Amino acid sequence: MSAGSDLIAQIAGRQNLADYQKKHWTGSFAEYLDIVRADPKVTRTAYQRIYDMILSHGTDEVTVNKEKVARYKFFDDPIGNGQDAIFGLDRTAMSLVNVLKSAAHRYGTERRVLLLHGPVGSSKSTIARLLKKGMEHYTRTDDGALYTFSWKEEGPDGPETFVDCPMHEEPLHLVPPESRADLVESLAAAAPDYPYPITIEGDLCPFCRQTFNERLAKYDGDWSKVMGDIRIRRLVLSEQDRVGIGTFQPKDEKNQDATELTGDINYRKIAEYGTESDPRAFNFDGEFNIANRGIIEFVEVLKLDVAFLYDLLGASQEHKIKPKKFAQTDIDEVIIGHTNEPEYKKLQSNEFMEALRDRTVKIDVPYVTRLSDEIHIYQKDYNSRKVRGKSIAPHTLEVAAMWAILTRLEEPKNAGLTLLQKLKLYNGKTLPGFTEDNIKELREEAEREGMHGISPRYVQDKISNALVAHADERSVNPFMVLNELEAGLKHHSLINSDEVKKHYKHLLAVVKEEYEDIVKNEVQRAIAADEDALSRLCGNYIDNVKAYTQREKVKNKYTGQTEEPDERLMRSIEEKIDIPESRKDDFRREIMNYIGALSLDGKKFDYRTNERLQKALELKLFQDQKDTIKLTSLVSNVIDKDTQEKIDIVKGRLIRNYGYDDDSATDVLNYVASIFARGDVKRGNH
Repeated sequence: MSAGSDLIAQIAGRQNLADYQKKHWTGSFAEYLDIVRADPKVTRTAYQRIYDMILSHGTDEVTVNKEKVARYKFFDDPIGNGQDAIFGLDRTAMSLVNVLKSAAHRYGTERRVLLLHGPVGSSKSTIARLLKKGMEHYTRTDDGALYTFSWKEEGPDGPETFVDCPMHEEPLHLVPPESRADLVESLAAAAPDYPYPITIEGDLCPFCRQTFNERLAKYDGDWSKVMGDIRIRRLVLSEQDRVGIGTFQPKDEKNQDATELTGDINYRKIAEYGTESDPRAFNFDGEFNIANRGIIEFVEVLKLDVAFLYDLLGASQEHKIKPKKFAQTDIDEVIIGHTNEPEYKKLQSNEFMEALRDRTVKIDVPYVTRLSDEIHIYQKDYNSRKVRGKSIAPHTLEVAAMWAILTRLEEPKNAGLTLLQKLKLYNGKTLPGFTEDNIKELREEAEREGMHGISPRYVQDKISNALVAHADERSVNPFMVLNELEAGLKHHSLINSDEVKKHYKHLLAVVKEEYEDIVKNEVQRAIAADEDALSRLCGNYIDNVKAYTQREKVKNKYTGQTEEPDERLMRSIEEKIDIPESRKDDFRREIMNYIGALSLDGKKFDYRTNERLQKALELKLFQDQKDTIKLTSLVSNVIDKDTQEKIDIVKGRLIRNYGYDDDSATDVLNYVASIFARGDVKRGNH
């Protein structure tokens, strides 16, 4: 057997023929009624199906600032292995799903256009793409199955063929109106636990209506014989095949044509059928037609020509469209559009658009304002799997994300709070004097937060530039990306104010300063990462604090004499984390209470469980040790063997504990050494 044959056999072996046959099931109308009786889910409306599809992936409950928020796993993009995952938009997702739930239960929102509204690059298109992809996948599963029908055509000589309903509509539309109530009652009785009311809404499309009437005449009004000409088939939605998933993008006004939405006359067939109003001489292939039973996305919906907007109003409010030369035609589809801020403002100020505003449910899709979520957005595209042959130094994506978030935040009204501190509070960091209630207040006072600022797309472009621009470098560091971000501001098409540019440049300086503090702290911790020395220092501190709070003396381990608690030692540690003299007693009691509480639970105190104390001990140990390591000798390039060994130990800790590789660890040590060489020995106080 040839290699090619082997490959063919390998591909064939991976096919699931049983699954294929299930998705291409065909049967009679009577068999379909049996399916409906056993599982009424197959008759769901488009809104019910999309809502159930989202729920089918499961939910988590998360608490954000004391508020419980449902988190829908569907928006992690389990279908595409996270490629279109959405981060930090749990509230937006919850708002959207609540609207879909209301529409599924027919509370009114099923007669609205869902409008995703937000700044450029805020994931509006991604949400629409996820919903379309989700619907496609769901209809391939047993849980998401739905059906449509075809008409049997017998050729004069050849075998029978089948002509599909052009709008792949629900087979129950074939039931005459006078018989529908009895059928619905019978189906409902067979499925008492079904969560939605079973209804048969809508009539046959013009093509099927004419075919139905012709067959009814042929069989002298015998409906059951007409059903003998019907073949029911499983329907799988597919955007590529233009089945149940439609997308409409506005073009320039001269080229816009309403037939793109509702279908057009087939002039070649007019000669065959004799008239334009024969549905067989019409292509029911507009976006509204082909999206029936599924979802239609309107890209930049508010840029549509007014004539299109009228079609949109009818489609949403009445669930009907008006193809040229035909009566109004029923549709069942989720209509979702998205628009940017400037276009929406035009809509608000245009009285002519009032009807559209009235039929729109607006769902805000802001930029992310939580640092960890923004970092996730960049990690999705810039990671070791996707970026080959080049490493991304620690904090590179973090500083880019930090700057992006800062551009989106509004200045806090609290004069004692900086924008950077606000960013840290939003990211879950605790700051003295601020509770979760304060964070909730900060969010409430800044209603427009996240609706302006720098888009993730701009940052992604600049990270890409940094990767390409430094071809000879083996790694990309934060300064390369920050320089690209700054250089791009001159030509940023969406920033037309010098004041905004100035503000963004100032924020770059804030981020650089914060990065400097972060790496100084990491190097300090790497130098001070001597577990034994830290434990000894901690034991000494705790002994002194215990004696101080209990008004006792300390036994000197060397002399055996009892002495007063060592105030200098205690203060030299506490000052490292900015505990003022006036608060030292409170801090010391807090530490002793913490140790006492652990003791009651039978647990032993470990300094690593108290983040503030650990930081204070590390900074104290660093101060005691930094002179012995002579880090500044790196700058002079004159390093003795003993110093080199100590520096290699520090470098090893940076690699092991902080994610550096050899190159980036060397770079960051040189950078921090240059800071110390400049005499910049400010304590890390972030």
